[in-house]
Amino acid sequence: MAIDLRSDTVTLPSPSMRQAMATAPLGDDVFGEDPTVNELEALAARVTGMEAGLFVCSGTMGNLGSLLAHCQRGQEVILGDQSHIYHYENGSASALGGLVLHPVLTNTDGTLPLDAIEAAIHLPSHNYHFYHWAPPGVICLENTHNRCGGAVLSPEYFAEVAAIARRHNLPVHLDGARLFNAAVAAGRPLTDWTGHVSSVQLCLSKGLAAPVGSLICGSSAFVDRARRMRKLLGGGMRQAGVIAAPGIVALTEMVDRLAEDHRNARILAEGVARLPGVSLDLAMVQSNIVVFRMPGVVEAEKLQAEASVVGLLLSDFGAGRLRMVTHYGITGDDCRKAVGIVAGIVGTTLAPGRT
Repeated sequence: MAIDLRSDTVTLPSPSMRQAMATAPLGDDVFGEDPTVNELEALAARVTGMEAGLFVCSGTMGNLGSLLAHCQRGQEVILGDQSHIYHYENGSASALGGLVLHPVLTNTDGTLPLDAIEAAIHLPSHNYHFYHWAPPGVICLENTHNRCGGAVLSPEYFAEVAAIARRHNLPVHLDGARLFNAAVAAGRPLTDWTGHVSSVQLCLSKGLAAPVGSLICGSSAFVDRARRMRKLLGGGMRQAGVIAAPGIVALTEMVDRLAEDHRNARILAEGVARLPGVSLDLAMVQSNIVVFRMPGVVEAEKLQAEASVVGLLLSDFGAGRLRMVTHYGITGDDCRKAVGIVAGIVGTTLAPGRT
């Protein structure tokens, strides 16, 4: 069987998740009558310290629905140039919502420079040139940060961004697809982050290993707007308890085990970092994502291709970078075996005289 480190989205549901799916009480969720969905949404609200929660099909739908609920057409979404929303969500906020994505520099640790956020906020004034700019609608953060190697952004940084947002009367949306990873890695409750934001999107189908779904949490008024956006996007579901049930298991049984994924990621990182020609900053391996750089794009492509032949699946992260992600179903032995496979291929790929 392959060692699949492409993403933590490739997990299969746990036995208790499968049992929960088979026995979940059901109803029509569009009518608000699915008891399992209602239980999941209430649980998510409690965990995040928010007033309400909303179950959606995916993280992309969760982020998009949140942005549409926060903004009017023509407003700007201020976000990082390395964010998931900017890179991997097909420009949906612009294509479907008429929103303007305003990317700012992302630091290597996943934070956005505070002065860059300030500079991106164009507020009404008597200056004629203001009318050349789109008005701000929302500030977006991401935690953990995917393209920055699973970096954990601190609650203290969130507080600084929240202070800027308050001064300008702007909401803050958190793409918290892997926020539980951040909480476990930092040893702090989720509310240390969610207390500083207006809304949050949480993925159930990554490290928490549910087969499908995400949650949006925020104020009751915000979730009412987001529920309408979900319907607009075609995300109204009927007897959705069959997929909400494993989400309840994810939130109640699968959070603490994320620490195992983090330990396994260190096995990968420390092993790969020792290989000749490989560039990997161990300080940036803070959760379950390991990103490393080969000497060039050709070497990275060769490593990925040769690894797949012998049953190790990696993700191409571009510009000579490869990504490995630990998750439910991956063991420490799998990670040590993966290091051995990479070492064997690197030994030939980077050998003198090889082309």
